Amino acid sequence: MSNIEEYLDIQRSSARWQWNLVIGRMPVVTGRRQVAFLPVETLVCLAASLLVNHRRYGGSTAHLAVEPVPTLARLFRRPNSSVLAKMANLDGSRRNGAKHEVEVAARLLAEPGQLGEVYRLLITSARSVGIGPEALPDFLRLADDEDDLLLLGQSELDEADIASAVRPAVEVWRASRADLDERTTERLLMAAVRVGQHRFASEVLRNHGHRCVFCGLSTALPEKRAARMLIASHIKPWRESTHAERLDARNGLTACPTHDVAFDTGLMAVNGGLRIHLKPALAAAVQADPAARAAFGRPPLAERLLLPDDATPPDAKYLAWHRQHIFDDAVA
Repeated sequence: MSNIEEYLDIQRSSARWQWNLVIGRMPVVTGRRQVAFLPVETLVCLAASLLVNHRRYGGSTAHLAVEPVPTLARLFRRPNSSVLAKMANLDGSRRNGAKHEVEVAARLLAEPGQLGEVYRLLITSARSVGIGPEALPDFLRLADDEDDLLLLGQSELDEADIASAVRPAVEVWRASRADLDERTTERLLMAAVRVGQHRFASEVLRNHGHRCVFCGLSTALPEKRAARMLIASHIKPWRESTHAERLDARNGLTACPTHDVAFDTGLMAVNGGLRIHLKPALAAAVQADPAARAAFGRPPLAERLLLPDDATPPDAKYLAWHRQHIFDDAVA
């Protein structure tokens, strides 16, 4: 097997053997060199990157990394910093990262269905050798589910917009990672956009308690089955935002499909005090049309955004941009 095939075509028997090596490993003594990451560890780190952005943690803040990083570090008998460094290797941001690992990441992140299948194999193989949920939680909640791995928020992205955003970065990356071919670099950067959008949408949904901030719609269905019931999208659209703004959860609102479309098209706006405003034409329709009243009357539409007590509110600068460039420009 080639290096890449060890990851992409990992077999259950090989995964079980590797997990046994992991659980039989002694903790690394300070100052001693760590053993190399096994494919099962590397692949689990790749799956964890869907939830955790390693760039948020430096050497002095690695101990603050959120789950599943601390749990994986305990299982692997490694410090948090090693798990975060492996994530950096996988996304190509470390120049000394192994080329084959970057290629594996580019392939699997571009094909979430295949990544989901590999992840299931890793979890079920770990369970078969006695690694239970406490030691290795099913953090993507896929092991007992036949559904494909779902990346959230993808409907907001346009292929042309992604390609346009990635194109200038390709040459920059090629200059620092001459070992990677252009196709791998482009595929990895496009996958990074989609993963970043997934993390953004996940954070927005959590921040808003998985509830429409306009009408309060929530659901008791499993998150994946309810994915189309709630949408986490940008206030200042993705194509208009800087890289930092695209990843900023304060630039997002959770909404049901009806209110998401109304906000995105400028039929609704939110002021700095979080009060919800309707375009005059929509307000008139609410008075005259029972169907419009059922969706945009008050209730169900709230007077102000419905945010959990511990939620971080949207940033006023994004709301102001939306009012100026979308709400004010929309047909009255």
